[in-house]
Amino acid sequence: MSVISQVPVTKYMVASEMSKREHWVTEKFKHEDRSYLDLPFSFSYGGQPSHQLLKNWDLQRHTQQLDEHRTENKLVYTDTVTGLVLSCLMVEYHHFPIVEWTLSFRNTGSENTPIIADIQALDTKFTSKSEGEYLLNHHTGSPCTPTDYQPHQTLLEPETSKEISTSGGRSSNSDFPYFNLQWREGGVLIAIGWPGQWSVKFNRDEGSELHIQAGQELTHFLLHPDEEVRSPLIAMQFWDADCLRAHNTWRYWMLTQNLPRPYGQPVAPQTAACSSHQYEEMINANEENQKMFIDGYLREGLKLDYWWMDAGWYPNESGWTNTGTWEVDTIRFPNQLRAITDYGRSKDVKSIVWFEVERVTPGTWLYDNHPEWLLGDTEWKLLNLGDSDARDWLIEHVDNLINEQGIDLYRVDFNIDPLVFWRGNDSENRQGITEIKYVMGFLNYWDELRRRHPDMLIDTCASGGRRNDLETLRRAVPLLRSDLILEPTAQQNHTYGIASWIPFYGTGINAFDAYTFRSQMCVHSTACYDMRNPDQDFEELRQRYAEWSVVSPYSLGDYYPLTPYNSTNEVWMAWQFDRQELGEGVIQVFRRPDSVYESARFRLQGLIADGKYTLNNLDQLDEVEVTGRELMESGLLVSITEQPGSAIISYKLKG
Repeated sequence: MSVISQVPVTKYMVASEMSKREHWVTEKFKHEDRSYLDLPFSFSYGGQPSHQLLKNWDLQRHTQQLDEHRTENKLVYTDTVTGLVLSCLMVEYHHFPIVEWTLSFRNTGSENTPIIADIQALDTKFTSKSEGEYLLNHHTGSPCTPTDYQPHQTLLEPETSKEISTSGGRSSNSDFPYFNLQWREGGVLIAIGWPGQWSVKFNRDEGSELHIQAGQELTHFLLHPDEEVRSPLIAMQFWDADCLRAHNTWRYWMLTQNLPRPYGQPVAPQTAACSSHQYEEMINANEENQKMFIDGYLREGLKLDYWWMDAGWYPNESGWTNTGTWEVDTIRFPNQLRAITDYGRSKDVKSIVWFEVERVTPGTWLYDNHPEWLLGDTEWKLLNLGDSDARDWLIEHVDNLINEQGIDLYRVDFNIDPLVFWRGNDSENRQGITEIKYVMGFLNYWDELRRRHPDMLIDTCASGGRRNDLETLRRAVPLLRSDLILEPTAQQNHTYGIASWIPFYGTGINAFDAYTFRSQMCVHSTACYDMRNPDQDFEELRQRYAEWSVVSPYSLGDYYPLTPYNSTNEVWMAWQFDRQELGEGVIQVFRRPDSVYESARFRLQGLIADGKYTLNNLDQLDEVEVTGRELMESGLLVSITEQPGSAIISYKLKG
């Protein structure tokens, strides 16, 4: 089944939304009257607000069409007195009601600049034409809880405010950097692309005006001559009336314009497997048992796209957390990892290899040989990716490992909060600089690896889902969306929340029974079975994987939650994935263990009202025909007698 390639892009174009975006862009970025200035960002410079200063700075405009989907607009403001140059790089999308921008500051003068402070990459106001309230939709991040990605709604009444930020410097550590602000006439989706410490504030006045500011949480610094820094990326999508449709427009934009495209193709459903849940965090892994596990899966007819070598393949006398010597442990792997990756590829199984290069611990090569590259005065230290020497070494070293060991997918963990290291390295007049340089170095590092390996995926893990901002997801995919895996209710909740924003994500699978396995299903699934035990019910497992092969391609289509979010076990939870261009889709339904109800009715979405659909419950042999109108208006009745129990129902438009 083709994945998203057949979707007509016009499906996601609504004239009123495009017009609203264009009007907003014209007012904010393209207004010709220099006396009128309503730019959607702000900062102070030498104690003066930017909205006053920029009216008097030199301005140059540059426009170019990047490709069939995007036009780039660049505003360049120059302070001729100090030589500070502010560039705003703004991109409009031709087929989506989406605009994005990033700021950069460069000192072209011969002296240090005055203090640049309080940079708000987003600083704008919205005024509702009606008297309705503003409703802010936001989510928990991924702090390894059963309620990771939980959706929240905050009513922004007159004279109220709401401030949200991540914690510790990882971008989705406590809160998710994606927001849907809605009012009676529609709304706007906002994303912050910043793999660092971001903050956003929503302030409503006594009337109908709402003020939004977002950016790096702390900025107060001077720039040295020829020094340049950047702001977070801001992306905004305007929408009218239909909130669910807005999120599906966003999902399609993420798939087609943002997520990596190995071999020039959209990311597709994947299966992987690893042995780290049977061994003590890979400490006992060796060439023999890794090959044995690969053979075990293939022997049982369980196709793998990837074999996953997890933490611990390097020398680590005190355990897998002892990171900083990035060489293969030749005691356990005398033929290097290449023996395993080549073995897998000979059986059409590619390799994933785990790294955590940013955290450095005592007794390792980096710790002992390059203390000048490390940040912090604690036992665990942070490799300073803002240091060009450290970054250049890392690029060459990891690139060599990828080539020498035959690594197909580079898995990146990040089990340390960097904020205290960044801020501890800043002086009074350089607050925020270490973080900015680190973020710029981090993105440059990944960009260079991707330039050298254009068909290689990167997995952003970061303790399971703690670095999932937009800039990161333009370079990587989250194969482990949370470090809390396997428990079925939590896995249902995670899918329910993350799917509104991120279409490609993964988790671990270890179940044989239908209810648990179906709860764990993701578009990327990593098997965690003990292939040393031949007495497991592999026939049952093959059936579960056959179900995954039905569901997973639809997971990249439109997403419709069919029930409210609920973290308790007394309810049903259900959602629908729809591939309208194919006239097909799937409904996943869960009756949780403490629910007393044996049936529930769900109104489907996104169907053709006059079309006839054939429905197939994967647990039953019979098919039924129902019109799209019936399914959307009366709903689909689903009965589940098991407690807990589940159902997967696929549908297809007839002729």
